[in-house]
Amino acid sequence: MLFVRRLARRTAACAAAAGIAAAAAGCSSLIGSVASDTLSAAILNQDDPELIDAGAPAYLLLVDGLISQNPQDQALLAAGAQLFALYGSRFADDGERTVALTSKARRYGTRAMCADYEWACRWDGSDYTGYVEQLNRVTGRDIDVLYAFAVSWLAHLDATSEDWSAVAELPWVEASLRRVLELDETYEQGAVHGYLGILNSLRPPALGGQPDLARTHFERAIELSEGRDLSIKVEYARRYARLMFDQELHDRLLEDVLAAPVESPGMTLFNVLAKQDAERLLASSEDYF
Repeated sequence: MLFVRRLARRTAACAAAAGIAAAAAGCSSLIGSVASDTLSAAILNQDDPELIDAGAPAYLLLVDGLISQNPQDQALLAAGAQLFALYGSRFADDGERTVALTSKARRYGTRAMCADYEWACRWDGSDYTGYVEQLNRVTGRDIDVLYAFAVSWLAHLDATSEDWSAVAELPWVEASLRRVLELDETYEQGAVHGYLGILNSLRPPALGGQPDLARTHFERAIELSEGRDLSIKVEYARRYARLMFDQELHDRLLEDVLAAPVESPGMTLFNVLAKQDAERLLASSEDYF
């Protein structure tokens, strides 16, 4: 799915939040911290996506339960937004389930923002100018929450992309991501640049797309991740190179992904997924171009 790569890394935060919350309920904070860090590392360094697919529903239930007991906990809400967005985007087995799961992700993301910024509770239906003005009041202290809010909304829009009303919401999401960029462009090793690259390559130039800007964002994302995040190159090929019918760039990026090692601290699982996508895209290159 479109945005799963950039969602994936933040799933570790969900595991950590769940572990800390569980620790607060009865274990020592030290044990909870160690457990959450261990679980986070186990997820991100796992080279078997099927294992994560099988285990993720248990985390969905756990996070749902924790949120029901702590409905105003901003960290849990943000973590829930990201986990439901990830699972709905990558592992849901049909379109309706994808929509349902990413819809819940979006609700959790909105509630996380609303917990600190009361005016965020009224963002639905607001005018774009007022929305951007309010975004400028979000501070770096809440960059995690703003990122979760934007990415969970984006995942839901991707799941409902055949609905033109959903497409019309993309500028609002882009404004949220631009605010994250303003606060810290290096956040999550340049993840926001990857998202903005995708958004600016969704449409051809004749329909208002900005492929030159998309390319700049993709290149910057690769630079900030030092090339270790293989998903960036996959999306660069999938979104920009195919849009511009640049087969040379397309095939070079994908061949780079296939030649790169998957093992990288905090990225192994999603580099495995990137390689799987690279194989499929490269196999269809001649037919596409």
